[in-house]
Amino acid sequence: MRHSERHRTQRTGWLRAAVLGANDGIVSTASLVLGVAAAGTGTRAVMLAGIAGLVAGAMSMAAGEYVSVSSQADTERSDLERERRELAEFPEQEHEELVGIYMQRGLDRPLAEQVATQLMARDALAAHGRDELGISEVLAANPVQAALASAAAFSAGAMLPLLAVLVLPGSGLMWGVGASSVLFLAALGAVAARTGGAPVMRSVLRVAFWGALAMGLTTAVGSLFGVQA
Repeated sequence: MRHSERHRTQRTGWLRAAVLGANDGIVSTASLVLGVAAAGTGTRAVMLAGIAGLVAGAMSMAAGEYVSVSSQADTERSDLERERRELAEFPEQEHEELVGIYMQRGLDRPLAEQVATQLMARDALAAHGRDELGISEVLAANPVQAALASAAAFSAGAMLPLLAVLVLPGSGLMWGVGASSVLFLAALGAVAARTGGAPVMRSVLRVAFWGALAMGLTTAVGSLFGVQA
């Protein structure tokens, strides 16, 4: 029977961007809503501030992720281009370099030479990119994918506190938004852990703790400097 394996490494790129975006959307929007509400403003102003935070945050996340991952992609392309030139100018030295890498991983020299020869005959640049530079098709940087995932995830996360503002009465708005946002963060941590194959409870506690801390500090600032309308 053929042995089937399921790995989650190929999910790390979009999963990181999605989790970061959703987490930031919940935390920043809920913190903004709580800070404005703690300052004594009305529900309309709280909602307006939350919507503005959603739009600004989504654009900021998309732009930041695109620039960051584009820089990574530029570095990868530069390294691959340099490797391409070295393969054309110094093929024997590059072959020996690959042999040395495989020997460090546990192969004896005859087998390392055979593996290096066969891989370079098939695709020398891919072999050096993967085994020397750590660049592979699965893990290669994708700026557009990361930017879209971040913006969409941030918007989805930010909508949750705003929905709480819509359905909760003014008297219970702060406690309701705070409690529901912590629950949203805990659920996000659980989903991210299950998707990535990580321990669920540790992820839930980590995400919920830091989100609650951020919201608590922002609420304190709003209460300290707020002026009743």
